[in-house]
Amino acid sequence: MQITRRHFFRFMGAAGASVAVRPASAHAWQTKAPPDPFGCLVDLTRCVGCRKCEEACAEVNGLPEPERVNCQCTIFEKNRRPDETAFTVINRYYTGKVDAFDKPVPTYAKVQCMHCQDPVCVSACIVGALTKEDTGAVRYDVTKCIGCRYCMVACPFEIPAYEYFDPVTPRVMKCTFCQERIKETGGLPGCAAICPTETITFGRRETLLAVAKKRLKENPGIYIQHVYGEKEVGGTAWMYISSVPFETVNLPELPDAPAPKLSETIQHSLFSYLWFPVLLFGVLGAFMARCNKGDHKATSPDKGGA
Repeated sequence: MQITRRHFFRFMGAAGASVAVRPASAHAWQTKAPPDPFGCLVDLTRCVGCRKCEEACAEVNGLPEPERVNCQCTIFEKNRRPDETAFTVINRYYTGKVDAFDKPVPTYAKVQCMHCQDPVCVSACIVGALTKEDTGAVRYDVTKCIGCRYCMVACPFEIPAYEYFDPVTPRVMKCTFCQERIKETGGLPGCAAICPTETITFGRRETLLAVAKKRLKENPGIYIQHVYGEKEVGGTAWMYISSVPFETVNLPELPDAPAPKLSETIQHSLFSYLWFPVLLFGVLGAFMARCNKGDHKATSPDKGGA
């Protein structure tokens, strides 16, 4: 039995048609953002760099006391990032603003996990150690973590840290959004509760957006007319308003589309149709083997001849 060009293309055409009739909409990406979760609004025009939020965060989460807690003059000489010992830090930036005496005016900015609406770290985690909670928090479950650190690579804000110096039970470390305080006692995150200048406002995300936009509208000469975190990477639970461009205080310029929207669509499509190439090549291989077997018999010499 020989396979002809006509038979081959007829077989491949029928196989291709079986894929074409499958509805593409079956794998349309859907957001995992909870409806109107909690969030925090940070007004950078109010922050004075007191670092009380750092102290409260360390106390609530059982972390080491912040570095140079009683000396604000030198700690701001370096640009710090959250790490395994500090879930939030305050940095000082000089962005060109000056006062009436031409003296540079600093802007202080708090940084922590943004608790994205559609977190790419959750999408990247292959064991489900990170989940998006109804409260708005991105929760970490150390009992599921295998230490792959894909979340660290995926995060557009470069937030998750790792306990490299703990050889026995290392963990991924980041802001918890004080999940237990919010969910179990109805309390505020430690940083929001202690802030003396009300830089941090805690509440439902939609309410915070309304508050932010009201401030922008009423003070157009003070604020940049943009709420950072409203749409960036699909929206974040932590949002900022500022009198200086956000990129000057190390808040990166990011697209509005959630990062998991593209990656998960590709993943789902590949896994959904993975059966087809396997089946196709399996059937084609069996078909070719049968053809070759028939051709071999036809050309074999007769063993019973003289």
